[in-house]
Amino acid sequence: MALNSYFLQGADSEQRLVQDLINEQLRTFGVEVTYIPRKFVNRQTVIEEVQTSKFDDNFQLEVYVNNYEGYGGQADIMTKFGMSIVRDELSVTISKERFEDFIGAFLVALPDEEVIVDSRPKEGDLIFFPLGGRLFEIKFVEHEDPFYQLGNTYVYQLKCELFEYENEVIDTSIEEIDEIVEDEGFITTLKVTGAGTTAAATAVLSQPSGYIRELRLLQDGSGYTATPTVAISTTGNAAGQDASAVAITTVRQGVHSIERIVLTDAGSGYTSPPTVTIVGGNGTGATADATIETSLRGVKSLTLTNQGAGYPTPPIVTIAGPGGAGTTATAEAVVNADNILTSLRITDPGQGYTSVPNVVIAAPSTSGVGTFFYNEVVHGQLSGTDARVKDWDETTGTLKISQVGIGTTVAGFYPGETVIGTSSTITGEFAQYVVDEWDNRDIYDEFDSNDEFETEADSLLDFSESNPFGVY
Repeated sequence: MALNSYFLQGADSEQRLVQDLINEQLRTFGVEVTYIPRKFVNRQTVIEEVQTSKFDDNFQLEVYVNNYEGYGGQADIMTKFGMSIVRDELSVTISKERFEDFIGAFLVALPDEEVIVDSRPKEGDLIFFPLGGRLFEIKFVEHEDPFYQLGNTYVYQLKCELFEYENEVIDTSIEEIDEIVEDEGFITTLKVTGAGTTAAATAVLSQPSGYIRELRLLQDGSGYTATPTVAISTTGNAAGQDASAVAITTVRQGVHSIERIVLTDAGSGYTSPPTVTIVGGNGTGATADATIETSLRGVKSLTLTNQGAGYPTPPIVTIAGPGGAGTTATAEAVVNADNILTSLRITDPGQGYTSVPNVVIAAPSTSGVGTFFYNEVVHGQLSGTDARVKDWDETTGTLKISQVGIGTTVAGFYPGETVIGTSSTITGEFAQYVVDEWDNRDIYDEFDSNDEFETEADSLLDFSESNPFGVY
C-alpha cells in the first residue's frame, strides 16, 4: 500500500518536533545529574595498558532513569572464577540534541590527545547521581535505540555501573563530588619537616705537625674558562699525608682568572714548603706558593657526617678555637643545586690545637614554606619523583600523596630531599618541605582485598593449620 501523500516522510520539521517533544519529556520527568567527561593525561604506552586520566569539568544534564539494579548496595557472590562483586547498575536516557549543544560543543575545543570521542557520550565518562550521592561510570553507549523511521536518532541510552576509583584526578570544583574519592585509592604517607635538615661535620687534626698554614695566590692569570687543577708537590713530606686544594675562578670585565685557592686538606708531615702548580682550565699565568707550620697542630681537614638539606645558600661553618694560645680555624661550605652540602673547604687551618675541635654548621630554615593544594603535583628535587597531593596537614607535617612516580620510572622519595609543589605558591614561592620519612604501604586502600580473599577462602578450605582432606 502506498504511503499517504499528504504527509512528508522524514521532513526536518517533523524531526525537530520529535526532538522537542523528547526534550520536554526529559525536563518534565527526568532527574538533573552532573556529567563529567574523562580526559586523558598520559596515553604514551606501548599497548595502552596504563592510562592516566582526570575529571576536572562538569556539565548539568537532565536524564530519565530507565531502570536500576542493586542500588541499595553491593553484594559479594562466589563464582567459578572466584569472588565477584555485584555492582550497582543504572540505565538512563539523555537527549542527543542537549548533549551535542551543551556538552559536545565544549569537548570539541579540547586537545585531541585529551578526548578520544567528542561527538557523543563515551565509555569511561562519569555521571554523578544526586539521589544517593554516587558516581557512576558509563560502560556502554547505545546510540540507535530506539530506532526511528524518520531517519534520525534523538536519544542516547547509557548503561552505567558504580564508579571504582583507580587514582584518577577528580577535581570538578564541586565539593560534594570531589569528597567522594578524596581518601580512596593507593595513598602514600610522607612525614615532612621544615625546609631543611642541619648538616654535620667533624674535624681532623694534623698528625704529625708540619701542615700547610697558608696558600697564597701570587698571580691570578687569565683565560681560565674552566676550573684548573691545583697540584701540591710531595717535597719535604716523606712521612706525612699530602695536601690538596681547589681553585676558585671568577670573571671581571670579561677576563677569566683565578680569584683564590682554598685548602681541602692541609696535609701533614711537611718539613719544607711544597711547590704549588696551577694547570689546566684553558688558562695561563696563575702562580701560588705555600707556607707551613711545623711546631703547632692545626685542622688538617673536615669530614661531612651529614650533608643536610634545604640550603639554598652556603651556611656558616664555625670551628671551635684551640682553647689557649693560637688561632681559630675557619672554613666554608659548598652546596649544590639540590640544596645539600657537598664539601667543606678550609680557609684557615688555624694553629695551637691540642684536641679535636667541635664543628658547627648553621641550620637551614626550620619553617616550611607554603601550603600544598589538593591534586597538585609535588616534585622530589633529589629523586626526581612526582606524585599527586591527596591531603596535607601542616600541623603534623603529614603529606598524603598518590600516583607516586607519575611521568617517571622512579617510584619513591629519598629521606632528606626537598619536596616542592608545582602550583601552590605563597609570596611567589612554591610550597616546599623536606622528607623526614615515607611509608609506601597503603593501609587505607579499600580496594586492597587480600585479607578479605583469604578470609573467604579459609571459610571454604582452610590450609593454614592442616590439610583439610586429611593426612596421607
